[in-house]
Amino acid sequence: MREHYDFEKMKGEKNPYTKSLKQPITMRLDKATVAYFKKLATEIGMPYQNLINLYLRDCATHRVKLNLTWAS
Repeated sequence: MREHYDFEKMKGEKNPYTKSLKQPITMRLDKATVAYFKKLATEIGMPYQNLINLYLRDCATHRVKLNLTWAS
């Protein structure tokens, strides 16, 4: 490996795939849900937003559907 690299001549180009990696959104979650994921994330040692993303991605990958019934 070179000891010195000359970055002055390098053309700065942005990664064209960064926009497709993550999409910022606003989502309203109840306090108990956020507290649950924060506690779990602390135990695992990762940011809670990443944990929620992993959980939702797993649900989407496995096509998990919520079995929800309303009481009449």
